[in-house]
Amino acid sequence: MSAHTSASALSVADSPVAAPVADGRINLVGLSRAELEAEMLAIGLEKFRARQLWHWIYHRGATDFSVMTTLAKPVRERLAERYAVVRPTVVRDLQSRDGTRKWLLRMPDGQEVESVHIPETDRGTLCVSSQVGCTLTCRFCYTGTQRLVRDLTAAEILGQVMLARDMLDEWPAPPDGRMISNIVMMGMGEPLFNYEEVAKAIKIIMDGDGIAISKRRITLSTSGVVPMMKRCGEELNVNLAISLHAVTDELRDIIMPINRKYPLAVLLEACRTYPGLNNARRITFEYVMLKGLNDSPADARALVRMLEGIPAKINLIPFNPWPGAPYERSTDRAIQVFGDIVNNAGYASPVRTPRGEDIMAACGQLKSDSVRLSAADRAAMERIMAEKDAALG
Repeated sequence: MSAHTSASALSVADSPVAAPVADGRINLVGLSRAELEAEMLAIGLEKFRARQLWHWIYHRGATDFSVMTTLAKPVRERLAERYAVVRPTVVRDLQSRDGTRKWLLRMPDGQEVESVHIPETDRGTLCVSSQVGCTLTCRFCYTGTQRLVRDLTAAEILGQVMLARDMLDEWPAPPDGRMISNIVMMGMGEPLFNYEEVAKAIKIIMDGDGIAISKRRITLSTSGVVPMMKRCGEELNVNLAISLHAVTDELRDIIMPINRKYPLAVLLEACRTYPGLNNARRITFEYVMLKGLNDSPADARALVRMLEGIPAKINLIPFNPWPGAPYERSTDRAIQVFGDIVNNAGYASPVRTPRGEDIMAACGQLKSDSVRLSAADRAAMERIMAEKDAALG
């Protein structure tokens, strides 16, 4: 995976399993059950202490060993000397007029990411980041204008979920009516370029004795890292979302450079063979609506033909502008016509209502600096648009 090669030197994968925090203690967040048991044995405690800690950390949200009253006081004191339960630090907490909430979070080394909570009438969704920055440079995405700094650890990915539950006062985990009922790995970064840490965090999130969010309520979104898709399905079996956004390789090469490595035919074959795929477990194809570029009736019909035979639904996403963005949002009429064609072909195609635009929390708007298209890409884009105009007469 050449797109990840440049990031490998920045990866946290080679760091110690239990990394020390600023005061030298070890953060227990992010350790698997086996790793937590190994830590207990290493300091002369029984393995069952790991089960007790797991309950307090992931079910009750405790960060202070002194409140873990099922452990004897000498044990709590011993744990507090060596270990910590660490969250990211909230740098900025913004709330939209539509109820969406965005947190800028600082990690122990000073790097920052954003997480977004989207409340709805029947659920609450938390959008979680997997990397600091992104290596993919998708042209419509604000995050893609920020260079990749490093992968996030499992502790830092989990920390976003736990911090959000702190802020929403949702400990211990309620069985029903949760404010965080769904997790989407759709924040900053490409999750499949940081698969080991993302998978480790997701397995802890799914654990029934802790945070206990079902795999049916977790969605991982990828831009099309084909070699990792099968493994993700086999090991995690979570919902899969594909950032598609174009129906030709020519256009997708420009707006999503990863397509040059894994073109549409290769990506769609990986979708057709995704483990567990059926009419009840459909792949979501995300399609950002870019004015005059990918939003014509001909594009809609091509999309229908392209997805034939794949159990799928299609999320139509009105483009969310950001400073210096090179595109405009499709008109409401264009989106409606596009959606009608897809719906009439038998595919559910809801239009995603932009949320949190006033705080730059909508899809594709997470923290970054702006960038312009290269002259070559702009020329190619203008040629495609001219050809589309000519075809429409």
